Amino acid sequence: MRQPAPELVLMTADTVGGVWTYSIELALSLAAAGTRVALAALGPPATAEQRAAAGAVPGLRLFQGHYRLPWMDDPWDDVRAAGDWLLQLADQLNPDVVHLSEPVLAELPWKPPTVAVGHSCVLSWWQAVRGEAAPPTWSRYRNRMRAGFEAAGAVVAPSSAMLAALRFYYGVTDGCVIPNGRDPGRFPPGPKDPMVLAAGRLWDPAKNVAALARVAARLAWPVYVAGDQRHPDSGADAGLGDDIRPLGLLPEPRLAHWLARASIYALPARYEPFGLGPLEAALAGCALVLGDIPSLREVWADAAIFVSPNDEAALQSALEALIAYPEYRDAMAARARQRALSYSPKRMAAGYLRLYRALMYDRTARSAETAACVS
Repeated sequence: MRQPAPELVLMTADTVGGVWTYSIELALSLAAAGTRVALAALGPPATAEQRAAAGAVPGLRLFQGHYRLPWMDDPWDDVRAAGDWLLQLADQLNPDVVHLSEPVLAELPWKPPTVAVGHSCVLSWWQAVRGEAAPPTWSRYRNRMRAGFEAAGAVVAPSSAMLAALRFYYGVTDGCVIPNGRDPGRFPPGPKDPMVLAAGRLWDPAKNVAALARVAARLAWPVYVAGDQRHPDSGADAGLGDDIRPLGLLPEPRLAHWLARASIYALPARYEPFGLGPLEAALAGCALVLGDIPSLREVWADAAIFVSPNDEAALQSALEALIAYPEYRDAMAARARQRALSYSPKRMAAGYLRLYRALMYDRTARSAETAACVS
């Protein structure tokens, strides 16, 4: 007989980037399956748009704790305070499962079973973006991440490439892959305009939007970029120059509008553990030009054009080919959208529900997570 799904999951999220989007999307699909979510938000205060998105999830309760995140400078007093706050929430709410998007928090003395999700990490980011190992100043972060993964009931990554990084940097010995998902109804295709679009955390050099900005002036089509150019912690500006057309940080409906209009979505990323931005763009009918890195190859296979993050000539050539040949562009867009539809929120939620059940009803066998996950 199939075991019941959890009634309540305590889930952490941060308000800075894609983890928030992932959490809301997952919470919506869990609600449809009868599982309620208590969402504990860390980082800067949630925006009005974020609060509205949380309010639209049936049964979701939003709790806000304005604590610095482990990847920020000198965060550890805040991390300790966040842990105390989360343990109090767990005692108050009595969840069936605790779902942690900050793995360092898994080493707390939780009573319910825990899932630690490695969405990304500083050490793999540093190697990919800086081309060298992270300096010793990140040793405490490394040790806390390792301890969190060791203590967690289960470890999840959004791609096999990211899981391999968790194994390499933190000694994760098991773990499984549950790909992210997005609702295609949020990003419908529309009539296409002659333009290239990039979106995301423009301040993050991992996105490598600066390379796109440098080739923009040589393209026949304008290049638009959507997202915040200022780092949320240091305030540093991305400095992308005058050859792109900045749209600023757009609410989701406005971003969907621009994606529906864009013919090409370009993200020559150096580091991207999964990539919600390309997924949203593909659902909206954009042809994809992406950084040639293992995770994006894994997610998109033959449904995108891949260019080395270090080869701006190749980036320009790929964009020029799509601009010059509309039939080729349309074929690549159709291929991308077909693949994007396979990354559904329902599939994502099904993977997590199998995992939650495995942890709830077989607390003695962490290896059960491998059989519970979908890939």
